[in-house]
Amino acid sequence: MATPEPLTPREIDWVGRARDVAPLIASHADRTEREGKVTPEVMAAMHEAELFRLCLPRSMGGGEASPMTILEVVSTVAAADGSTAWCLGQGLGCSLSAAFLAPDVASEIFGAPDSVLAWGPFNKRERVVEVDGGYRLTGRWSYASGIRNATWYGAHTPETGPDGTPLTIPDGRPRIRTFIFPAAAATVDPVWDTMGLRGTGSDDYGVDDLYVPEAHTFVRDHEPDRRETGPLYRIALTAFYGMTFASVGLGIARATLDEFIALAAAKTASHTSAKLREGTAVQSDVALAEGHLGASRAYLLEMMEEIWHVLGRGDPLDIDRRARLRIACAYASGRAREVVAMAYHRAGASAIHAKNPFERRFRDMNTVSQQIQAAPSNLEHAGMAILGLEPGGRV
Repeated sequence: MATPEPLTPREIDWVGRARDVAPLIASHADRTEREGKVTPEVMAAMHEAELFRLCLPRSMGGGEASPMTILEVVSTVAAADGSTAWCLGQGLGCSLSAAFLAPDVASEIFGAPDSVLAWGPFNKRERVVEVDGGYRLTGRWSYASGIRNATWYGAHTPETGPDGTPLTIPDGRPRIRTFIFPAAAATVDPVWDTMGLRGTGSDDYGVDDLYVPEAHTFVRDHEPDRRETGPLYRIALTAFYGMTFASVGLGIARATLDEFIALAAAKTASHTSAKLREGTAVQSDVALAEGHLGASRAYLLEMMEEIWHVLGRGDPLDIDRRARLRIACAYASGRAREVVAMAYHRAGASAIHAKNPFERRFRDMNTVSQQIQAAPSNLEHAGMAILGLEPGGRV
């Protein structure tokens, strides 16, 4: 496959592409949930729009997009279907690994038009043996969103010293080695059976004594392993996922609130002749919901723009900015959950029917808010940093 010419950010309207494919995503949302994976038709359309290439380096024909563009793209897809957006966000985070691999290896993994890398978090139960030219890897990992459509899998393992002491990178975070291998090399256990985000198919997977060449591994977030100079690849992976998953929540909440506004104009409140929108309580709730969404989105964008500027001039992110970015991500997820809950409850019995646009979004949003990037501990750690305490590598 020929390598595409390098792109500049202005050459592609990524948000426009997401909007173009959104109606198809929405029309397949029920099937995506039912089948536990994004449908082949939707995957084909997303690949044609190159959405999974949004974060690949421009040196290999990718978008190398800003966090602000990523928010717009992911939230646009999330408004159509939460599971599809979650798989896209997860895949974009995985694709950042292209910046840490040799160009020929990155092209091998991401060069095909339908390439998707999927992985789950490290679990501290892996076994890694260093051998000539690479490693032999044994382990099992969970929560690999999008794995049922992936062409490559990844796995993470914390590195330790000879005495078993965990190693760290200079900013204090664990030193984690990532291994990338073909999907056919792993065994998948289809365990994903959840309340929401059912279409992500976030299954378990494992390998047994698999040889992984050294060139197919790198140390995550580690400056010496980073081959690309762009600011996108200096964002820590956990921070990147915090932003993308918050974007999923904002997109789901925006669509849910819009659907409720339409319902309130058409539905008559029980035991009255008035429309829902004529009730003062509904009016107040909708106003607060708009404020919650607008404020949380604005704060997240503000922090995205600030870190983009700092990283773009080559400076490291200080702990205060890292803490405030984490607050913005967790805050956005929390407010999005509240907006969806308001719309669901104010919609009354209309919300409980699967044919109406509330029930799945309610389940999806409450599943989004259960993942680690939205956990209350994010605020605790960020608060420690703002108060001058030492949160370690947790922000």
